Amino acid sequence: MKNVIINYTGTVGKTTIAANVLSPRMDGAPIYAIESINETAETLGLDVEKLRGNKFRELFKRLMLEDQAIIDVGASNVEEFMANLEGFEEAHEEIDFYIVPVTSGTKEQKETVSMIGSLASMGVPADKIRVVFNRVKRDVQSEFPIIAAYHERSNAFVLNYDCAIFESELFDALSIHRLSMKSLMDDDTDYKTLLKDKTASAQQRAYWSDMYGLKLLCKGVNRKLDQVFVELFIEVTSHE
Repeated sequence: MKNVIINYTGTVGKTTIAANVLSPRMDGAPIYAIESINETAETLGLDVEKLRGNKFRELFKRLMLEDQAIIDVGASNVEEFMANLEGFEEAHEEIDFYIVPVTSGTKEQKETVSMIGSLASMGVPADKIRVVFNRVKRDVQSEFPIIAAYHERSNAFVLNYDCAIFESELFDALSIHRLSMKSLMDDDTDYKTLLKDKTASAQQRAYWSDMYGLKLLCKGVNRKLDQVFVELFIEVTSHE
């Protein structure tokens, strides 16, 4: 399965989805970051290959050799990536799914609509375009009216309100610690036991306490992301 995560607008969670939703559930699929200026999943401790949008031929060659891949297209390179995707005849057909994350801001929703429209006009079928609602506060349907209205009139993408990632302090904390969810869960340090050491410095104990809390929070969020992954690729996962 080869997935592109893309949107014209930045800060909607493309790298979070690449690092914390797709990568842990795609058996070590390589991550290609099409980026020149912004952070990538590399900052969360994952192995990432960075390419610029104008290196599409190199990316395409690698995709043809891979069974699985995650392509995280940064906002700084999206126009160039789209131009190359259109310029290489039928190249868009080599991608299984186009994942378009969106947050609830009006600008972000409008640019998401524009992104979906561009993909559709290129010939990408609706069943390959999947929206992920990110940083949902309470209710997906009420927070994303522009996306819902566009789907009703265009039917150009798959609309599944269960593909929703709710707001959590976890993701900002992971970014600060430069960790992915998987690396945090794989950390077998017993922070609870360490906290019993009263001789440790206040700084050490504060760090241990923070990490212990994050690990507990991570478990709950991870279960929810398991379901997001299932809903995102419902046809694929139901046949595995």
